[in-house]
Amino acid sequence: MAQAAALRERLRESDTHFRVVKNSLSERAADKAGAETLKPLLVGPTALALVRGDVALAAKALSDAARATNVLDFKGGVMNGSALSADDVRSIARLPSRDVLTAQLVGTIAAPISGLVRTLNALIAGVAIQLKAIADQGLVGAGAPAAAESGAETEAPTATTEPETPDEDTAGAAEQSEA
Repeated sequence: MAQAAALRERLRESDTHFRVVKNSLSERAADKAGAETLKPLLVGPTALALVRGDVALAAKALSDAARATNVLDFKGGVMNGSALSADDVRSIARLPSRDVLTAQLVGTIAAPISGLVRTLNALIAGVAIQLKAIADQGLVGAGAPAAAESGAETEAPTATTEPETPDEDTAGAAEQSEA
């Protein structure tokens, strides 16, 4: 009885009700519910686990109890109208819980997005490192005078138009020829 109480407590976590039932009453209930696949399992001592929550968690609790007590033996089950063998129930017991499966699915979906974010972060970090290296060389920022001097050399000289003044020698020669 203590083991059954402990099993029922574990099954409450997965919203499962565990009942030892009479086969004749279970057959009548199966007829009314239209669960014909349940009838072949109702031979010998029978206990039913009615699962509303996480099936894997309930199967795991039943499997652990079966190993610990050597009293429970799986006959099979019915899930969504389909018959399950005892091996099917044991396979379900080996599955992770619904929360773990959901987390794995979300992780799989988020993996490409996470990779993109990491790549973009690495690109931005690379640009920041290069800008820091340029600033350390004094090509921008406080060390910019070197850049201003090199900028003055690259500018094209501007032509200025000044009125031409005649040389004194040519101006004097022009006066002499008039005289």
